[in-house]
Amino acid sequence: MARVLAITNQKGGVGKTTTSVNLGASLATAGKRVLLLDLDPQGNATMGSGIDKRSLPATVYQVLLGTKSAGAVRVKSPKGAYDVLPANRELAGAEIEMVDLSHREMRLKTALAEIRDEYDFILIDCPPALNLLTVNALCASDAVMIPMQCEYYALEGLSDLVNTIKKVRSKLNPHLEIDGLLRTMFDPRNTLGQQVSDQLQQHFGDKVYRTVIPRNIRLAEAPSHGTPVLAYDRQSKGALAYLALAGEVVSRQSKVE
Repeated sequence: MARVLAITNQKGGVGKTTTSVNLGASLATAGKRVLLLDLDPQGNATMGSGIDKRSLPATVYQVLLGTKSAGAVRVKSPKGAYDVLPANRELAGAEIEMVDLSHREMRLKTALAEIRDEYDFILIDCPPALNLLTVNALCASDAVMIPMQCEYYALEGLSDLVNTIKKVRSKLNPHLEIDGLLRTMFDPRNTLGQQVSDQLQQHFGDKVYRTVIPRNIRLAEAPSHGTPVLAYDRQSKGALAYLALAGEVVSRQSKVE
């Protein structure tokens, strides 16, 4: 059965979508069966996987409302060798429409149940907010991956997210855990960044992934070509970093099992 990872941080611009797309591609390269679930109305993970969000007949929006099954809506990434449950702007209305539905926090978990056995990993790219969509992702997940930049404000936001995870664990998903904290857009020449990185390791220990994602122009360019960085420049520092992260994620999964 798939290990479901919610990739989340309520702060925007920290590399959630970049991580979702490139980790998915890296796990697929390692021979794993991967589903990338785009839960952000911006649909960037969908576009970054080479799928035109404007021409989709159905998206995760219909899945959450129960009018389509997850199996019927998923599509193949043409360049990533993984499946995608896509999203576009219509997902923004899902929160309002889900308010009156029964078990609204569990809609995504229920929808994924029918296809979970078909994958080794399901990665959920969450929106940059602690809203009902994110709560659905946390309820459906086994663990959380938290991408974050090593800067002062990131530490403040991290404490809010950890508190949210604790609340979800106590009331809705007792098995939810933090898989790890991922340092993204890292520049070793930045003294503050190094200090924050050191603080993270002191406070969270082995919950901080050994892999560090560097600032890398190829990582920034790949989405404009609708492709993971592995298909754009496999030898770039960004691609090699995500391949290393995939190895670490697989290793952590085997310890859980």
